[in-house]
Amino acid sequence: MHNHNTDVVVVGGGNAGYCAAHAAAERGRRVVLLEAAPRDQAGGNSYYTIGSTRMVHAGLDDLLGILEPDERHARTQVPPYPAAEYLADLERVTAGRLDRELAEAVVNDSRDTVGWLHALGMRFRLMYERQAHQGADGKYLFWGQSHVCTVDGGPGLMADHERIASRLGVEVHHGCPVTKLITDGDAVVGVRSGDREFRAESVVIAGGGFEANTEWRRRYLGEGWQHAKVRGTPYNTGEAIHAALEAGADRGGDWSTCHSVPWDASYPENESNRTLTNRLSRYGYPLGILVNRQGRRFLDEGADFRNYTYAKYGKVILEQPGAVAFQVFDATTRAMLAAYEYDMPGIRPIVADSLGELAAAMDIDVDGFVRTVAAFNASVDTSRPLDPTVKDGRSASAHPVKSNWASAVEMPPYYAYPVTCGISFTFGGLRGNTAGQVLDPSGAPIPGLFACGEALGGLFSGNYPTGAGLAAGMVMGRRAGSLA
Repeated sequence: MHNHNTDVVVVGGGNAGYCAAHAAAERGRRVVLLEAAPRDQAGGNSYYTIGSTRMVHAGLDDLLGILEPDERHARTQVPPYPAAEYLADLERVTAGRLDRELAEAVVNDSRDTVGWLHALGMRFRLMYERQAHQGADGKYLFWGQSHVCTVDGGPGLMADHERIASRLGVEVHHGCPVTKLITDGDAVVGVRSGDREFRAESVVIAGGGFEANTEWRRRYLGEGWQHAKVRGTPYNTGEAIHAALEAGADRGGDWSTCHSVPWDASYPENESNRTLTNRLSRYGYPLGILVNRQGRRFLDEGADFRNYTYAKYGKVILEQPGAVAFQVFDATTRAMLAAYEYDMPGIRPIVADSLGELAAAMDIDVDGFVRTVAAFNASVDTSRPLDPTVKDGRSASAHPVKSNWASAVEMPPYYAYPVTCGISFTFGGLRGNTAGQVLDPSGAPIPGLFACGEALGGLFSGNYPTGAGLAAGMVMGRRAGSLA
């Protein structure tokens, strides 16, 4: 057995783990970060994101100090996002099933934490391609409350983290999965990885959830979840969470639900794709309709901005026959889709000049699909103008109702995009407090043990607002590292 002594061990090399490492290293602590993946697969789920970071702010003027220069800023309007609205959004999308103290900590610290990371060298910009619409006057109007992302998305986020960690003296080991925590009485005093022991005063669990563990998905999420596509790293298998539970930690959060999204079903390599990362997502459904193999609509595509529905609609798609569905657009709405996703290299949309031909090419119930579209088109409220920047109330009264952004599917050619369920991360994890300390079943902190990121349960349940995950990892990682 090879022993290594240090002050702090961070288990997991994603966004949250690096934030914990930075915060501890800034205090003069000797920090070792252990990442299960080999070097060429590093970055955790964070690498696969677009870098969206939901944060409190007072509008564009408040953000300019952390943003990279961009000539479009002079033609941009960004509405403020106050703390009360952020917290209300978290409570609304989770139906109140969240740890309010954790949520308040994330919300209240979000702006300051992003500023801290920027001061360390993290680069941020406005998310023009995903969260803004450009008007005829050339001005950009932002919507959806998650306005900021990291430069170069997830790969840029992790490159910045690695550069910061190197400057701060963090020692990083790749290919080091942690399978056991070392304890002394009630305290955690280190970890074991293979034939190596890393002894430390504190251990921070930041190794993600268990979405890449097929057995655990079936056990905790339910039958059928084995068919979901893993969007991010294949190394988030729950081993670090399991090691903490064996050491006496309590489970926290909702272990029965997860973040799951509409995901490309036709691309051959649509799991853990480090080249395309987030471009396999298909989030344009509010502008079109979504049908299953029977040709039927099965959800309200316009219930809310996609920022507040996309993370729960993957589950609904998984429940459809064959765990697949089709996003359908006509020539008018197809022109409004984000090029980032719908002009992705290698994408294979189904295109036809009639609805019957489109259904036949999709290999779905032709008559059922044609009836569905006809009923939908006839029910669209054309008295309201289409406005993607607000919940415009332009509805369709067909069943199920489409609450906003309803447009008749009537202008050929017609386009269909096959989608399935892409699982991002699981909502259940370890139980912790606002300092990032892991708690035992009695509610007492376990000495020397912390958690952050997707390994920390309690913030999300059933649904999720865009950008809250990276923000939570930043805030709680910093809090854990500030005490570890």
